[in-house]
Amino acid sequence: MAAFREHSVPAAAAVAAELGLPFVSEQAAQTVRDKYAMREALDAENIPQPGYGLARTIEEAMEQAARIGFPMVLKPLIDNDSMYVRRVDDRDELVEHFAGIQRGAWGGSASDPLYAWAVEKYEDAILLEEYLPGTEISVESMLCDGKTNVVAVHDKPLPMEGPYFADVCFTTPSRFPEDVLRRVHELTAAAHRAIGIDTGATHTAFRIQEDGTPKIVETAARLGGGPVYQSILLSTGVDMVSAVLDVASGRAPDLSAQPVPTPTGFYLFFAERAGKVSALTGVRDAERSPHVHELALFCEVGSAVDVPPRAWQPHGHVVFTADSGDELRRRFYGLASSIQIELE
Repeated sequence: MAAFREHSVPAAAAVAAELGLPFVSEQAAQTVRDKYAMREALDAENIPQPGYGLARTIEEAMEQAARIGFPMVLKPLIDNDSMYVRRVDDRDELVEHFAGIQRGAWGGSASDPLYAWAVEKYEDAILLEEYLPGTEISVESMLCDGKTNVVAVHDKPLPMEGPYFADVCFTTPSRFPEDVLRRVHELTAAAHRAIGIDTGATHTAFRIQEDGTPKIVETAARLGGGPVYQSILLSTGVDMVSAVLDVASGRAPDLSAQPVPTPTGFYLFFAERAGKVSALTGVRDAERSPHVHELALFCEVGSAVDVPPRAWQPHGHVVFTADSGDELRRRFYGLASSIQIELE
């Protein structure tokens, strides 16, 4: 059994359990989608992570803030595709934004299969977390017979300091030192064990602190979204979709990577504000570049577009390669300056 979207993980686990197919347990599927339960599971195994707590009212939020400290991040309890996640820096910002994030977090989750269960368990609480400074990375892994195989690590080289945290740029292979990446591999496997994930693909995010310490943001029992699949395939030669299907069918996946990874990145672009698209510039030039392997647009002239925190899907993406990490970053900045969404 396999799931490629977050919302589908519990359903896939239930079907797999009924039919005796390989997948994560129903308990693990529930835990990985419930951000508070995930935090508790990681805490029980002493895995480095941010301080956290629940709040249903602004008074409870103030109590949690006194314990956690500012800056702090407000987020939904069930995954909401990064919508309605916001950093607040002090008591005034907490008062200003708490109710709006709470309203959006639950209103935006109404179609989620876990919505009714989550409302019954948590009422209208949201999750409050310590803000973690540092560079964010994402780890793509495949688990076979309980063993974690890290296939690729993407850096997110642009500062993700808030107030919102939309993903914009991913590059691989990671440029962090080997000792840091070794610890990331260890903690990824530890997180899988803590939650009970023992088969299939996972997508795990960390923040690397100034001293090199990785702290886990969260993990998911699925392959990373967006162009992660294409990026891994171009960089390592590993076909993660085929690997997921092999594991789901009881076959051993082919995870053998090419000897030297190809520096690969992707850029997820958004309009600067909500509005109606009047023009898309730089697209044709990007498509003609021999280093651009995919350019996808999810809007067109005349489309109405929204931006974070009310939107999670970018308005387009471009996947590209280079001969070195430095060149890869130069390519990103060139694409970011040339591809523009103009609004009326």
